[in-house]
Amino acid sequence: MQQKKDAPLRSDAQRNRERILEVALAELTLSADAPLSAIAKKAGVGQGTFYRNFPNREALVLEVYRYEMQQVADAAPQLLGTRGPDRALREWMDRLAQFAMAKAGMAEAIRRALSASDGRTKPGRAPAKPGHTPVTAAAELLLRANEAAGTIRPGVTADDFLLAIAGLWQIDPRGDWRPRAARLLDLVMDGLRAGAPGKAKDPR
Repeated sequence: MQQKKDAPLRSDAQRNRERILEVALAELTLSADAPLSAIAKKAGVGQGTFYRNFPNREALVLEVYRYEMQQVADAAPQLLGTRGPDRALREWMDRLAQFAMAKAGMAEAIRRALSASDGRTKPGRAPAKPGHTPVTAAAELLLRANEAAGTIRPGVTADDFLLAIAGLWQIDPRGDWRPRAARLLDLVMDGLRAGAPGKAKDPR
């Protein structure tokens, strides 16, 4: 009985945490100096709840980054479960573009968080900027699914793919970035289709 009673509390706590991260992403993208109190208020949580989840600004910033990257990674198998491989890949590329713009917008907040953590943490124990392993694994999953379906040219690796879309990180997130990102990703998708053994269905 106790387990059933506690379950909704754990669910509420998870929703609170995710809401804080979503609001923090939007606010920190606009300003690296966004007040934590304002983030808590917009997320609809009390100061106690906020600081139980994130004891300081650095912890919040780095968790926002990790969370968003994991959301991108998790989208890959979800899309493959509901769409054809080529459509799943192209839609995932749009999701990756959103992450790239958020990362660019939060660049100053991330830099400050790492710098502050280095100054307060013992040598060798400062938190590092999260790596891209989840995103790389997601790209590999999608590429292999498309290769098996004959919808892209064979032999493309996740590293090849990430290098091909590197232009995303050159787009200014403060401008009208969506059309530029879509054009770049369409060009990359066309390149992936060139030499595909099967006939790919255009997901656009």
